[in-house]
Amino acid sequence: MATDALAAPATTPARPPRRRGGIRGNENVTGWLFVAPVIVIVGLFVLLPILMALWVSLTDWNGQGSPFTAKVPFVGADNYTRLFTEEGLARRDFMTSIRNNIYYVAIVVPTQTVLALGLALVVNNRMLKGKGFFRSAFYFPSVTSSVAISVVFLFLFANSGAVNQLLGLLGVDGPQWFSDARGVLHLLLGAVGVDSPPVALTDGGPFGLTWWDWLAGPSIGMVSIICLVVWTTSGTFMLMYLAALQNVPVALDEASTLDGATRWQRFRHVTLPMIKPTTFLVLTLGLIGSWQVFDQVYVMSQGEPAKTTLTPAYLSYRTAFRDFDYGSGAAISFVLFLIIILLTLVQRRITVDRDEPRRRWWRRTGEGS
Repeated sequence: MATDALAAPATTPARPPRRRGGIRGNENVTGWLFVAPVIVIVGLFVLLPILMALWVSLTDWNGQGSPFTAKVPFVGADNYTRLFTEEGLARRDFMTSIRNNIYYVAIVVPTQTVLALGLALVVNNRMLKGKGFFRSAFYFPSVTSSVAISVVFLFLFANSGAVNQLLGLLGVDGPQWFSDARGVLHLLLGAVGVDSPPVALTDGGPFGLTWWDWLAGPSIGMVSIICLVVWTTSGTFMLMYLAALQNVPVALDEASTLDGATRWQRFRHVTLPMIKPTTFLVLTLGLIGSWQVFDQVYVMSQGEPAKTTLTPAYLSYRTAFRDFDYGSGAAISFVLFLIIILLTLVQRRITVDRDEPRRRWWRRTGEGS
Protein backbone atom coordinates (compact mmCIF):
# COMPACT_ATOMS: atom_id res chain seq x y z
CA MET A 1 0.00 0.00 0.00
CA ALA A 2 2.78 2.34 0.87
CA THR A 3 4.53 1.49 -2.40
CA ASP A 4 1.38 2.17 -4.39
CA ALA A 5 0.94 5.45 -2.61
CA LEU A 6 4.51 6.45 -3.44
CA ALA A 7 4.19 5.40 -7.07
CA ALA A 8 0.99 7.32 -7.63
CA PRO A 9 1.67 10.53 -9.52
CA ALA A 10 1.12 13.70 -7.63
CA THR A 11 -1.82 15.60 -8.92
CA THR A 12 -1.99 19.37 -8.73
CA PRO A 13 -5.29 21.07 -8.27
CA ALA A 14 -6.57 22.53 -11.49
CA ARG A 15 -6.32 26.32 -11.59
CA PRO A 16 -9.52 28.16 -12.30
CA PRO A 17 -9.66 29.73 -15.76
CA ARG A 18 -8.09 33.19 -15.83
CA ARG A 19 -10.75 35.81 -16.06
CA ARG A 20 -10.18 38.57 -18.49
CA GLY A 21 -10.86 42.08 -17.55
CA GLY A 22 -10.98 42.77 -13.84
CA ILE A 23 -9.10 45.64 -12.30
CA ARG A 24 -6.26 45.62 -14.89
CA GLY A 25 -8.69 45.47 -17.76
CA ASN A 26 -10.64 48.40 -16.39
CA GLU A 27 -7.40 50.35 -16.01
CA ASN A 28 -6.48 49.71 -19.64
CA VAL A 29 -9.89 50.83 -20.87
CA THR A 30 -9.78 53.92 -18.68
CA GLY A 31 -6.27 54.77 -19.90
CA TRP A 32 -7.29 54.52 -23.54
CA LEU A 33 -10.34 56.69 -22.85
CA PHE A 34 -8.13 59.37 -21.30
CA VAL A 35 -5.61 59.44 -24.16
CA ALA A 36 -8.19 59.01 -26.95
CA PRO A 37 -8.88 62.79 -27.35
CA VAL A 38 -5.16 63.52 -27.65
CA ILE A 39 -4.68 60.69 -30.16
CA VAL A 40 -7.58 61.98 -32.26
CA ILE A 41 -6.33 65.58 -32.17
CA VAL A 42 -2.73 64.64 -32.98
CA GLY A 43 -3.88 62.31 -35.74
CA LEU A 44 -6.15 64.86 -37.39
CA PHE A 45 -4.03 67.99 -37.03
CA VAL A 46 -0.45 66.59 -37.07
CA LEU A 47 -0.10 63.14 -38.61
CA LEU A 48 -2.72 63.54 -41.33
CA PRO A 49 -1.34 66.90 -42.60
CA ILE A 50 2.17 65.41 -42.64
CA LEU A 51 0.98 62.50 -44.77
CA MET A 52 -0.89 64.89 -47.07
CA ALA A 53 2.23 67.06 -47.45
CA LEU A 54 4.30 63.96 -48.17
CA TRP A 55 1.91 63.07 -51.01
CA VAL A 56 2.11 66.63 -52.36
CA SER A 57 5.92 66.37 -52.42
CA LEU A 58 5.55 63.43 -54.83
CA THR A 59 3.35 65.36 -57.26
CA ASP A 60 3.54 68.39 -59.55
CA TRP A 61 0.66 70.20 -57.92
CA ASN A 62 0.42 73.92 -58.71
CA GLY A 63 -2.18 74.83 -56.10
CA GLN A 64 -5.18 74.62 -58.42
CA GLY A 65 -7.93 72.35 -57.13
CA SER A 66 -7.31 69.35 -54.90
CA PRO A 67 -3.92 67.59 -54.94
CA PHE A 68 -5.63 64.22 -54.40
CA THR A 69 -7.32 63.91 -57.78
CA ALA A 70 -6.15 61.93 -60.79
CA LYS A 71 -5.59 65.16 -62.75
CA VAL A 72 -2.53 66.04 -60.64
CA PRO A 73 0.65 64.62 -62.25
CA PHE A 74 2.53 62.12 -60.09
CA VAL A 75 6.30 62.67 -60.43
CA GLY A 76 7.58 60.40 -57.67
CA ALA A 77 11.02 61.36 -56.36
CA ASP A 78 11.74 63.89 -59.12
CA ASN A 79 11.18 66.82 -56.75
CA TYR A 80 13.85 65.38 -54.46
CA THR A 81 16.40 64.41 -57.11
CA ARG A 82 16.11 67.87 -58.64
CA LEU A 83 17.51 69.31 -55.41
CA PHE A 84 20.64 67.16 -55.40
CA THR A 85 21.51 65.72 -58.81
CA GLU A 86 19.98 67.79 -61.62
CA GLU A 87 21.80 70.88 -62.83
CA GLY A 88 19.62 73.94 -62.62
CA LEU A 89 18.38 76.85 -60.59
CA ALA A 90 16.47 74.64 -58.14
CA ARG A 91 19.59 72.82 -56.98
CA ARG A 92 21.68 75.97 -56.87
CA ASP A 93 19.12 77.82 -54.76
CA PHE A 94 18.70 74.87 -52.42
CA MET A 95 22.43 74.39 -51.92
CA THR A 96 22.87 78.13 -51.42
CA SER A 97 20.25 78.03 -48.68
CA ILE A 98 21.98 75.02 -47.09
CA ARG A 99 25.31 76.85 -47.15
CA ASN A 100 23.76 79.94 -45.56
CA ASN A 101 22.06 77.89 -42.88
CA ILE A 102 25.24 75.97 -42.06
CA TYR A 103 27.04 79.22 -41.28
CA TYR A 104 23.98 80.42 -39.39
CA VAL A 105 23.84 77.29 -37.19
CA ALA A 106 27.61 77.22 -36.65
CA ILE A 107 27.49 80.73 -35.17
CA VAL A 108 24.08 80.93 -33.50
CA VAL A 109 24.00 77.65 -31.56
CA PRO A 110 27.37 77.99 -29.73
CA THR A 111 26.95 81.73 -29.17
CA GLN A 112 23.47 81.58 -27.70
CA THR A 113 24.41 78.58 -25.54
CA VAL A 114 27.48 80.26 -24.05
CA LEU A 115 25.65 83.56 -23.60
CA ALA A 116 22.67 81.87 -21.93
CA LEU A 117 24.95 80.01 -19.52
CA GLY A 118 26.87 83.18 -18.72
CA LEU A 119 23.66 85.12 -18.01
CA ALA A 120 22.38 82.29 -15.84
CA LEU A 121 25.60 82.30 -13.81
CA VAL A 122 25.27 86.06 -13.34
CA VAL A 123 21.66 86.07 -12.14
CA ASN A 124 22.27 82.98 -9.98
CA ASN A 125 24.99 84.73 -7.99
CA ARG A 126 23.93 84.96 -4.37
CA MET A 127 25.70 88.32 -4.00
CA LEU A 128 23.79 89.94 -6.88
CA LYS A 129 21.23 92.56 -5.89
CA GLY A 130 18.08 93.07 -7.94
CA LYS A 131 17.96 89.53 -9.31
CA GLY A 132 14.33 89.88 -10.36
CA PHE A 133 15.06 92.95 -12.45
CA PHE A 134 17.98 91.38 -14.28
CA ARG A 135 16.11 88.13 -14.91
CA SER A 136 13.18 90.05 -16.37
CA ALA A 137 15.45 92.28 -18.44
CA PHE A 138 17.39 89.35 -19.91
CA TYR A 139 14.22 87.38 -20.62
CA PHE A 140 12.17 90.26 -22.04
CA PRO A 141 13.46 89.98 -25.65
CA SER A 142 12.36 86.34 -25.76
CA VAL A 143 8.70 87.19 -25.17
CA THR A 144 8.63 90.12 -27.58
CA SER A 145 7.22 89.64 -31.06
CA SER A 146 9.95 88.50 -33.42
CA VAL A 147 8.36 90.50 -36.25
CA ALA A 148 8.44 93.71 -34.21
CA ILE A 149 12.05 93.16 -33.17
CA SER A 150 12.99 92.34 -36.78
CA VAL A 151 11.55 95.68 -37.93
CA VAL A 152 13.52 97.50 -35.22
CA PHE A 153 16.74 95.73 -36.21
CA LEU A 154 16.03 96.55 -39.85
CA PHE A 155 16.14 100.24 -38.96
CA LEU A 156 19.19 99.79 -36.74
CA PHE A 157 21.19 98.10 -39.50
CA ALA A 158 20.06 100.37 -42.32
CA ASN A 159 22.74 102.16 -44.33
CA SER A 160 22.09 105.33 -42.33
CA GLY A 161 20.92 103.54 -39.19
CA ALA A 162 22.12 103.71 -35.62
CA VAL A 163 24.77 101.02 -36.03
CA ASN A 164 26.51 102.81 -38.90
CA GLN A 165 26.16 106.13 -37.07
CA LEU A 166 27.91 104.61 -34.05
CA LEU A 167 30.64 103.16 -36.25
CA GLY A 168 31.05 106.58 -37.83
CA LEU A 169 31.74 108.10 -34.43
CA LEU A 170 34.58 105.59 -34.10
CA GLY A 171 35.98 106.54 -37.50
CA VAL A 172 34.75 103.38 -39.25
CA ASP A 173 32.70 103.45 -42.42
CA GLY A 174 29.74 101.19 -41.78
CA PRO A 175 28.93 98.53 -44.39
CA GLN A 176 25.80 98.33 -46.49
CA TRP A 177 24.24 95.58 -44.45
CA PHE A 178 21.50 94.43 -46.80
CA SER A 179 23.08 95.52 -50.08
CA ASP A 180 26.52 93.90 -50.00
CA ALA A 181 26.39 90.26 -51.10
CA ARG A 182 29.99 89.44 -50.22
CA GLY A 183 30.68 87.03 -47.40
CA VAL A 184 32.63 87.91 -44.31
CA LEU A 185 35.62 85.88 -45.53
CA HIS A 186 35.56 87.72 -48.86
CA LEU A 187 35.48 91.05 -47.03
CA LEU A 188 38.44 90.09 -44.87
CA LEU A 189 40.44 88.93 -47.88
CA GLY A 190 39.51 92.12 -49.71
CA ALA A 191 40.85 94.16 -46.81
CA VAL A 192 44.30 92.60 -47.35
CA GLY A 193 44.20 93.06 -51.11
CA VAL A 194 42.78 89.72 -52.30
CA ASP A 195 39.86 90.82 -54.46
CA SER A 196 39.74 87.98 -56.99
CA PRO A 197 39.37 84.32 -55.97
CA PRO A 198 42.09 81.76 -56.77
CA VAL A 199 41.47 79.69 -59.87
CA ALA A 200 41.56 76.46 -57.85
CA LEU A 201 38.52 77.59 -55.86
CA THR A 202 36.44 78.64 -58.88
CA ASP A 203 36.92 75.69 -61.23
CA GLY A 204 34.43 73.41 -59.49
CA GLY A 205 32.75 72.38 -56.32
CA PRO A 206 30.07 70.12 -54.87
CA PHE A 207 26.34 70.45 -55.63
CA GLY A 208 26.64 73.17 -58.25
CA LEU A 209 28.50 75.71 -56.10
CA THR A 210 32.18 76.53 -56.35
CA TRP A 211 34.49 76.13 -53.40
CA TRP A 212 34.78 79.91 -53.34
CA ASP A 213 31.01 80.12 -52.78
CA TRP A 214 31.08 77.47 -50.06
CA LEU A 215 33.92 79.25 -48.22
CA ALA A 216 32.45 82.74 -48.52
CA GLY A 217 31.24 82.87 -44.95
CA PRO A 218 27.98 84.51 -43.90
CA SER A 219 27.13 87.81 -45.51
CA ILE A 220 26.93 90.90 -43.35
CA GLY A 221 23.16 90.80 -43.82
CA MET A 222 23.15 87.33 -42.29
CA VAL A 223 25.38 88.62 -39.48
CA SER A 224 22.71 91.17 -38.54
CA ILE A 225 20.07 88.41 -38.47
CA ILE A 226 22.40 86.31 -36.31
CA CYS A 227 22.77 89.18 -33.83
CA LEU A 228 18.99 89.49 -33.66
CA VAL A 229 18.39 85.77 -33.08
CA VAL A 230 21.11 85.42 -30.43
CA TRP A 231 19.72 88.40 -28.55
CA THR A 232 16.13 87.11 -28.59
CA THR A 233 16.77 83.43 -27.80
CA SER A 234 19.39 83.64 -25.06
CA GLY A 235 16.83 84.68 -22.46
CA THR A 236 14.77 81.51 -22.82
CA PHE A 237 17.81 79.27 -22.55
CA MET A 238 19.02 81.36 -19.61
CA LEU A 239 15.93 80.31 -17.64
CA MET A 240 16.65 76.65 -18.40
CA TYR A 241 20.22 76.99 -17.19
CA LEU A 242 19.05 78.96 -14.16
CA ALA A 243 16.70 76.15 -13.13
CA ALA A 244 19.54 73.63 -13.57
CA LEU A 245 22.00 75.72 -11.55
CA GLN A 246 19.54 76.04 -8.69
CA ASN A 247 19.28 72.24 -8.55
CA VAL A 248 23.03 71.79 -8.11
CA PRO A 249 23.61 70.77 -4.48
CA VAL A 250 25.33 73.52 -2.52
CA ALA A 251 27.17 70.87 -0.52
CA LEU A 252 29.14 69.80 -3.58
CA ASP A 253 30.33 73.32 -4.24
CA GLU A 254 31.26 73.82 -0.60
CA ALA A 255 33.09 70.48 -0.44
CA SER A 256 35.12 71.32 -3.55
CA THR A 257 35.96 74.70 -2.03
CA LEU A 258 37.23 73.01 1.12
CA ASP A 259 39.35 70.70 -1.06
CA GLY A 260 41.10 73.76 -2.48
CA ALA A 261 39.43 73.87 -5.91
CA THR A 262 39.49 77.20 -7.68
CA ARG A 263 36.37 78.86 -9.07
CA TRP A 264 37.15 77.60 -12.59
CA GLN A 265 37.81 74.08 -11.32
CA ARG A 266 34.50 74.07 -9.44
CA PHE A 267 32.69 75.26 -12.54
CA ARG A 268 34.37 72.73 -14.82
CA HIS A 269 34.33 69.63 -12.62
CA VAL A 270 31.21 70.21 -10.52
CA THR A 271 28.78 72.60 -12.20
CA LEU A 272 29.12 71.58 -15.84
CA PRO A 273 28.68 67.82 -15.23
CA MET A 274 25.61 68.49 -13.08
CA ILE A 275 23.91 70.60 -15.76
CA LYS A 276 24.88 68.39 -18.69
CA PRO A 277 21.26 67.25 -19.38
CA THR A 278 20.20 70.88 -19.61
CA THR A 279 23.08 71.62 -21.97
CA PHE A 280 21.95 68.79 -24.22
CA LEU A 281 18.40 70.19 -24.18
CA VAL A 282 19.60 73.71 -24.99
CA LEU A 283 21.79 72.49 -27.84
CA THR A 284 19.00 70.35 -29.27
CA LEU A 285 16.40 73.11 -29.15
CA GLY A 286 18.90 75.61 -30.54
CA LEU A 287 19.82 73.29 -33.40
CA ILE A 288 16.19 72.66 -34.33
CA GLY A 289 15.25 76.33 -34.11
CA SER A 290 18.28 77.44 -36.13
CA TRP A 291 17.35 75.20 -39.05
CA GLN A 292 13.77 76.49 -38.95
CA VAL A 293 14.57 80.20 -39.07
CA PHE A 294 11.97 81.95 -41.20
CA ASP A 295 10.26 85.04 -39.78
CA GLN A 296 13.43 87.11 -39.35
CA VAL A 297 14.49 86.36 -42.93
CA TYR A 298 11.00 87.13 -44.24
CA VAL A 299 10.81 90.51 -42.52
CA MET A 300 14.39 91.73 -42.84
CA SER A 301 15.77 90.49 -46.16
CA GLN A 302 13.59 87.91 -47.96
CA GLY A 303 16.77 86.11 -48.96
CA GLU A 304 18.57 89.15 -50.36
CA PRO A 305 21.12 90.42 -51.19
CA ALA A 306 21.88 87.91 -53.95
CA LYS A 307 20.30 85.09 -51.91
CA THR A 308 22.97 85.30 -49.21
CA THR A 309 20.32 85.24 -46.46
CA LEU A 310 18.20 82.55 -48.11
CA THR A 311 17.39 79.64 -45.79
CA PRO A 312 15.71 76.28 -46.54
CA ALA A 313 12.60 77.22 -44.56
CA TYR A 314 12.14 80.47 -46.47
CA LEU A 315 13.02 78.77 -49.76
CA SER A 316 10.28 76.20 -49.14
CA TYR A 317 7.78 78.99 -48.55
CA ARG A 318 8.88 80.98 -51.58
CA THR A 319 8.87 77.96 -53.88
CA ALA A 320 5.38 76.90 -52.82
CA PHE A 321 3.51 80.16 -52.29
CA ARG A 322 5.28 82.53 -54.68
CA ASP A 323 6.39 80.23 -57.49
CA PHE A 324 3.30 78.00 -57.08
CA ASP A 325 5.46 74.86 -57.16
CA TYR A 326 3.94 73.16 -54.15
CA GLY A 327 5.53 69.80 -54.87
CA SER A 328 9.08 71.16 -54.76
CA GLY A 329 8.27 73.32 -51.75
CA ALA A 330 6.98 70.31 -49.82
CA ALA A 331 10.04 68.29 -50.87
CA ILE A 332 12.35 70.98 -49.50
CA SER A 333 10.48 70.93 -46.18
CA PHE A 334 10.84 67.15 -45.87
CA VAL A 335 14.54 67.28 -46.71
CA LEU A 336 14.89 69.93 -44.01
CA PHE A 337 13.02 67.64 -41.61
CA LEU A 338 15.45 64.78 -42.33
CA ILE A 339 18.44 67.10 -41.87
CA ILE A 340 17.17 68.16 -38.44
CA ILE A 341 16.54 64.57 -37.37
CA LEU A 342 19.97 63.43 -38.57
CA LEU A 343 21.85 66.28 -36.90
CA THR A 344 19.92 65.78 -33.66
CA LEU A 345 20.91 62.11 -33.58
CA VAL A 346 24.53 62.99 -34.32
CA GLN A 347 24.51 65.60 -31.56
CA ARG A 348 23.03 63.10 -29.13
CA ARG A 349 25.72 60.62 -30.10
CA ILE A 350 28.44 63.19 -29.46
CA THR A 351 27.10 64.61 -26.19
CA VAL A 352 25.92 61.34 -24.63
CA ASP A 353 27.55 60.44 -21.33
CA ARG A 354 30.27 57.96 -22.25
CA ASP A 355 30.48 56.68 -18.69
CA GLU A 356 26.81 55.70 -18.54
CA PRO A 357 27.16 52.22 -20.15
CA ARG A 358 30.05 51.48 -17.77
CA ARG A 359 27.96 52.47 -14.75
CA ARG A 360 25.13 50.28 -15.96
CA TRP A 361 27.56 47.36 -16.32
CA TRP A 362 28.83 47.87 -12.77
CA ARG A 363 25.26 48.07 -11.54
CA ARG A 364 24.37 44.75 -13.19
CA THR A 365 27.48 43.02 -11.84
CA GLY A 366 26.79 44.41 -8.38
CA GLU A 367 23.23 43.14 -8.45
CA GLY A 368 24.40 39.71 -9.67
CA SER A 369 26.88 39.35 -6.85
